Order: sequence, then structure tokens, then C-alpha cells
Amino acid sequence: MTVRPTPQPPVTVRVFTQRFSATPRGARLARRLALHQLDTWGIPHGTEASDTVALIVAELAANAVTHGRVPGRDFELCLSLVTGSVRIEVSDTHAGVRPPGPRAVRAPGPLDDAGRGLYLVDALAARWEVVDREPPPGKTVRAEVDVLNWLSLAGRTFLSAAPRPPVPGPPPPPPPRR
Repeated sequence: MTVRPTPQPPVTVRVFTQRFSATPRGARLARRLALHQLDTWGIPHGTEASDTVALIVAELAANAVTHGRVPGRDFELCLSLVTGSVRIEVSDTHAGVRPPGPRAVRAPGPLDDAGRGLYLVDALAARWEVVDREPPPGKTVRAEVDVLNWLSLAGRTFLSAAPRPPVPGPPPPPPPRR
């Protein structure tokens, strides 16, 4: 007896990858483009998932610029819309000491000047890890944020998305009285 597999809907992975200069300006641009990409994928600005991804991208990009900067080298942001979540990967080419992993991040003291970035990532991400960058040298910090309405996003067609209706402006002024 042969058991026929249950048909599964196709799973499409949406990916956005971009390199940025390892400067504060590059970190800001990474955050802004991540928000734009999420909106394109149907995760609008101001939602919990969008705000969480924006904060994680900002922290990881700032860490890449501050701690992972190698003169003349960029850092890379990769966003993926995978089953049930948004995956964020920030890679840099610094081959020095790796940051602590998920179970090794310590809470910063109230008067500490630094150390809150990965603590925030640890608190906000559903899952995260630090892995070796491929190709070497360097590292990649990967985090995932769960998206509650992921199934509704999976069915959208993004390649030929229809333009959004215009945002209504103020009403026209009333005609002059005679």
C-alpha cells in the first residue's frame, strides 16, 4: 500500500540583501531600508513585528559599525521572510573576539555606558545566534522575529504588487460665498 503525501502549499522565501558602509550613516540606512522592505512584504510600519525588526537591525548594524568595523570593508544586512518569521542577519569582516551568544549576554549595570545592544536583541528576538561568516573572515549575528499573520503574507504576490491607493489629503476649500 502506497501512502500519497498530503499536498503542501509552496513556500516562497523572500530575501533582501544589501551591503552598507561601516559608518553611522550606513547603519541608519540599513534600518530605513529594512523598514521599507518589511512594508513591501506586507508588514506595515508601526506594527509590533516591524518595530521589533527595526530595533534589532539598528542594534546589530550599530554593533557592526562600532565593534566589527574593518577599514575599507562594509557590513551586510540580509532579511528573509521565512516560514513564520523574519530572519535578520548582519555580517561583518572583523575576525577578532566574537560577541557573547544567547545564553552568555549579561544584563548591563544601570550606570554602564555600553552593553545594551545584544541584551535588547536577546530580549526581543524569538531566536538568535552568532555564527562564522561565510566566506571568512568575520561573523554573522542572526536573529528571528516571529510574525503572527505570516500565512496571510505568504499568499501575497510581491513581484507585481499593485500600487497603493493615494492617501487622502485635506478636503478642498468650500466655494466662496456670494
